[in-house]
Amino acid sequence: MQPTLTGRRIIQPPRSLLVRVRESVDFLARHSPARFAILVFTALILVWTLLLSLPISSHARSGTPLADALFTAVSVICVTGLSTVDMATHWSGFGNALIFIGVNIGGVGVLTLASILGLVVSRRLSLRARLMAASDSNASRIQAGPVNEGQAVRLGEVGNLLATVAFSALAIELIAAVVLFPRMLAHGYDLGHAVWYSFYYAAMAFTNTGFTPNAAGLTPFVHDYLFLGALMFAVIAGAIGFPVIFALVRLWRQPRRWSVHVKLTLFTFAVLLVAGTIMYIWLEFDNPRTFGDQNAFDTVFQSFFMSVMTRSGGFSTIDISDLHASSLLVTDMLMFIGGGSASTAGGIKVTTLAVLFLAAFAEARGRTSMEAFGRRIPRDILRLAVSVVLWGATTVAVSSILLLHITKQSLDIVLFDVISAFATCGLSTGLTQDLPDSGVYVLAATMFMGRVGTVTLAAALAASTSRQLFRRPEERPIVG
Repeated sequence: MQPTLTGRRIIQPPRSLLVRVRESVDFLARHSPARFAILVFTALILVWTLLLSLPISSHARSGTPLADALFTAVSVICVTGLSTVDMATHWSGFGNALIFIGVNIGGVGVLTLASILGLVVSRRLSLRARLMAASDSNASRIQAGPVNEGQAVRLGEVGNLLATVAFSALAIELIAAVVLFPRMLAHGYDLGHAVWYSFYYAAMAFTNTGFTPNAAGLTPFVHDYLFLGALMFAVIAGAIGFPVIFALVRLWRQPRRWSVHVKLTLFTFAVLLVAGTIMYIWLEFDNPRTFGDQNAFDTVFQSFFMSVMTRSGGFSTIDISDLHASSLLVTDMLMFIGGGSASTAGGIKVTTLAVLFLAAFAEARGRTSMEAFGRRIPRDILRLAVSVVLWGATTVAVSSILLLHITKQSLDIVLFDVISAFATCGLSTGLTQDLPDSGVYVLAATMFMGRVGTVTLAAALAASTSRQLFRRPEERPIVG
């Protein structure tokens, strides 16, 4: 309906509720992608909570309590892998289908997925969609003001990035499933279960979720190194981050042209994998409940597998509660760091750790700026890194205090599951399954904070960014 002119007044036709809602969503997505992401994540969690609580979703057809349904929904959409129910026996075929779809949505990223769907439907990528997808691939995009285009992914490359995300997710999960399928058959599973379990494990590995569809978990595959190798391949591919995959696909023959982000991610990622492996070998070689009764090759392989899974994979061939307290602390540290930025992994991210170390090295050498691979890193990235670590540590501390009060458990047990929830890792000492409802809600909030991202959440909570037109007198406090 066209507006009509009456005298000097223009009378606009009434807009439908659907039109007003769509315009409000468009306005929010355009002006605050961070808040839009939180709203979409929240909406998805609520929808999955409702669906998982239905009788049709449970194997017993009796429905699932609200606390368990909510926790599972958060764990699925936030690709964490922690659970308060037995994931292999509690859910029906419909419930397992919801979980499979949910982890793929959460793993790819809500804003990225929305942009991919828009690209498929309209066959074009609007500027708003590019900004939304870029916010998923670079946290600096959600900050007010200009963003340097010499970053991991430029706006002009977002369309190619989205294609890489969609293709890599499908291709990596398919490759992993193809490798896992014959191993399932070799372990005695029938054709139907072998197909389903292969794709389920592949999705859980690539999205770094860690759920297992069979009641025995990884126990039948402890010494099946091809099976475990396929899981590690998918976990690493998901944890390094889509911008890194995008760069490797385009420039795999020209490593000199890789951006600083790609180089920092790969270098720090590799160092942590090796360091974690060495630490587990050293700390657990004499533990008969974990690696103490294995030969040298098995000990090295299982230690490497454990190191990979602390990136956020969540799979384990041993009972986590059997680890020494020293190994639990090492695992806490590795999980808190997590994987690469804009990946399916959680944690504060490996580049955040790298930036902090670069700042410390620059300070020790008396340099005024941070440098890496022949490039200077601006100071605002350091402020962002410090903010991420501070918010992450605060979230872990508050959640740990609350759960210590609720459960009366020891600090090492509580801290482990809290960090696993914040880093969306999924490894557990067994505390999560025994939590009362109040503890379930605390841990669910921790998972949400970890997946949404401390930077995104902080930016969303900021009502506006004001420009300061003056500078106050400078004075240096004593530090250290």
